[in-house]
Amino acid sequence: MKARLSPQTLRLFEAFLVAPSEWRYGYDISRNTGLKSGTLYPILMRLAERDLLETSWESPEAGKPARHLYRLTPNGLQFARQHRLAFPIGHLGTAAFGEG
Repeated sequence: MKARLSPQTLRLFEAFLVAPSEWRYGYDISRNTGLKSGTLYPILMRLAERDLLETSWESPEAGKPARHLYRLTPNGLQFARQHRLAFPIGHLGTAAFGEG
């Protein structure tokens, strides 16, 4: 059965495929995809529950809160690449990480 992905989820996968093994902060993902936190974080949680994203807490610097990091799992990378065939990079108009 083929998964039906929202445009927001496709945009998220597109952004992760720019550098699939790199850890990313939620804020950076939001900034680079244009997704607001109320949309982004529920998607990130669902993808993590499905073993498509790996999550980690960053050790905070003194006086700063801990931050959550995200990256594709091997399953997530395979899933994202399969769906990229239907929606090539750039199709949804997202900026690459590190650009902008």
